[in-house]
Formats: sequence, structure tokens, C-alpha cells
Amino acid sequence: HAGAIISGGKGTATEKMIALQEAGIHVVNTPAEIGEKMMEVLGKA
Repeated sequence: HAGAIISGGKGTATEKMIALQEAGIHVVNTPAEIGEKMMEVLGKA
């Protein structure tokens, strides 16, 4: 999850989210946004 440590005890949740987005992974800010993001990704929004 976003709060997990990136490596060596360094890195913030925000930095991890940015790294995931830069890798092409869909990221949401809260669990409440997951359904909407899934619909968007699946082309049903």
C-alpha cells in the first residue's frame, strides 16, 4: 500500500504513488476512489 516503505527506510507514500504512476500503474488517493477508477480503466465510466 502507499504507506509502505519504498526501500532502506526511505520514501514517503506520496513518492511511492508518484513512482507507481510513472510506471504506468493506475493509482487512487483513497479506497473510496477504487470503483470509479476501475470503471474508467475498463472503459465503462
